[in-house]
Amino acid sequence: QVQLAESGGGLVQAGGSLRLSCAASGGTFSPYHMAWFRRAPGKEREFVAAILLSGYMTYYADSVKGRFTISGDNAMLYLQMNRLKPDDTAVYYCAAQIGPRPQVDMDTLYDLWGQGTQVTVSS
Repeated sequence: QVQLAESGGGLVQAGGSLRLSCAASGGTFSPYHMAWFRRAPGKEREFVAAILLSGYMTYYADSVKGRFTISGDNAMLYLQMNRLKPDDTAVYYCAAQIGPRPQVDMDTLYDLWGQGTQVTVSS
């Protein structure tokens, strides 16, 4: 059973940077899309960024475009977060689609999830 585990969260001042990592373990794994989602306190989980691993296409939420960069392969997924804002404070989750799905920004279309890592941005 493949498991995903995030790391790299923490406390950072506004304007700073963090790099999140997500490691896949426990078996062979060929995801179609992998993505980062986040859940801020009192809010719904929302899409942040996704990557099509076979073609290396990337997708971003408007709120993070130009500040965040997603990258990775079948074993590791990364999210480089620059110019962080207090509104970026959330628990960040990595997720994987095992097969082709028509959309990348719907959390219900992802098959595997990590436990999450907390990112806190102070003003």
